[in-house]
Amino acid sequence: MTTQQILAFCVIAGMMAVFIWDRFRYDVVACCALVVAVALGVVPVEHAFSGFSDDIVIIVGSALVVSAGVARSGIVDTVIKRMFPHLTSMRAQLALLMISVALLSAFIKNIGALAIMMPVAFQFARRAGVSPSRYLMPMAFSALLGGLMTQIGTSPNIVVSRLRAEMTGTPFSMFDFTPVGGVLALVGLTFLLFFYWLVPERRKQTGSIEEAVEISNYASEATVTGQSAVMGKPLGELLKLGDGEVVATAVLRGPTRMSPFPDLILREDDSVVLEGRSAVLDRVISGGKLKLSGKALKDGSRAQQDLISIEAVISRHSVLAGLSAGELALSYTRGVNLLAVSRRGERLRERLRDLVLQEGDVIVLQGGRKTLPIVLQDLALLPLAQQEVLLGTQRQALIPIGILALAMLATALGYAPVAVAFFAAALGMAIFGAVPLNDLYKAVDGPILVMLGALIPVSDSLRTSGGSELIAHWLGEIAHNLPPYGALGLIMLAAMAVTPFLNNAATVLVMGPIAASFAATLNFRPEAFLMAVAIGAGSDFLTPVGHQCNTLVMGPGGYRFSDYSRLGLPLSILILVVSVPTLMVFWPVN
Repeated sequence: MTTQQILAFCVIAGMMAVFIWDRFRYDVVACCALVVAVALGVVPVEHAFSGFSDDIVIIVGSALVVSAGVARSGIVDTVIKRMFPHLTSMRAQLALLMISVALLSAFIKNIGALAIMMPVAFQFARRAGVSPSRYLMPMAFSALLGGLMTQIGTSPNIVVSRLRAEMTGTPFSMFDFTPVGGVLALVGLTFLLFFYWLVPERRKQTGSIEEAVEISNYASEATVTGQSAVMGKPLGELLKLGDGEVVATAVLRGPTRMSPFPDLILREDDSVVLEGRSAVLDRVISGGKLKLSGKALKDGSRAQQDLISIEAVISRHSVLAGLSAGELALSYTRGVNLLAVSRRGERLRERLRDLVLQEGDVIVLQGGRKTLPIVLQDLALLPLAQQEVLLGTQRQALIPIGILALAMLATALGYAPVAVAFFAAALGMAIFGAVPLNDLYKAVDGPILVMLGALIPVSDSLRTSGGSELIAHWLGEIAHNLPPYGALGLIMLAAMAVTPFLNNAATVLVMGPIAASFAATLNFRPEAFLMAVAIGAGSDFLTPVGHQCNTLVMGPGGYRFSDYSRLGLPLSILILVVSVPTLMVFWPVN
């Protein structure tokens, strides 16, 4: 071993030890490892920041923005509810999410499949009263398992197919991977369904002030119109849209106040006073196609996309204290609408226009993005952590799905690489208002991207120093003394161990020729060995940095570096044990 190889192994081993120790945040550890690697000469100075321009950083950052746009639209959640309205068991929800992600990943880019279903996981987690961490890591692993089933499902399969064409003149076909990949996906999903609890329940490590001050008891008034989806239906049908998180405190029919019984049939022009979190109120009101109180603010000088809703607290000096919304006529005098009110320790049942506001009330105001801050200042209102809410904002439900579909179609047909397609998709989310510009950079998880940018040149030092070739040489010598099933297992194990530090396609390029050479030396057919390399490179369940799907869920799930091996290590062992005999059945070595 050369000095450079020894130093590279030491830096990576030390970095992994500190990650597992988990005393410092992952982005700080990665940056420290980069500085040490540069100081020791393992990473050349001119390549120190090359990782920040790597495609993986762009893909992960863009996918987070795209996922935020899909989540904001709510369309996937609506489809799931219509198809599976009674899906309340956490295990059943997890099964639906994992199966959906795995099947999608077989035919589209797995990070795109994961981005589609992540918003649904957040809704399920809220409904079940558990952390999203229970869902997200199993979903990421399901995306990797699903990619094993077809030639286009993951990059290692494509590279292995090309290697076989160079060696035998015949590449693997689209569904040559399906028999073995299907068995592994079935076994892996079953394991995840029953052992997801191996991952500790985590909360997002970079929690925001907005999450800390979330209000849970807003009262809002909405009117049933001729176009409402719930007109002529029982009140209970409307409340089902809130999954038990919204209650009706009153139904107002003209001057008559009706008791909000679930079997009360809603009529046109009925006003319903609803209470719950603003995000759930928004889901109920938009899903039922109700009309919020207040007049339409859209006019010739204000674009619909410029309307926002913001939470604010009525201060001691506010002119709103002691007056009702009707007396204030905010829509006409200030150009804003009062959408909801929250009062600590009290359930509100009045119409919003008749409710006398008090000091300390938290209200939701709708207005123009440029004019609303001026109104808040004039009325002596305190914005709640500068937090915007969805209630009362306009969203095009189909646009985010359409943008994501175009991005994945462009990658599938080879019109654009994944990084370019997803970057364009994120840009489209901003241009079409699927993600407001103010929320765009909130959707990008900065610590995750910094960690990736710092780790890429450190991990690549294993290749540039010749360490990966050294490992491959050692494996080749050991494999010559093993029976076919032992050699298959060793090759796959090596690919699993190396792929967290190399791009999975690079792992195939390094290990593939070694596996094929070994097979040729012993007069074995190369297909099973090439498949073993592809499966090992595509089964990166041990770290958050080896595959972008694992990285994508790290921030939202609040995972620590060591959490991945808790679930990923037994899954990797299971995949290894099942793969070898399955490969020998479908791809005999003799």
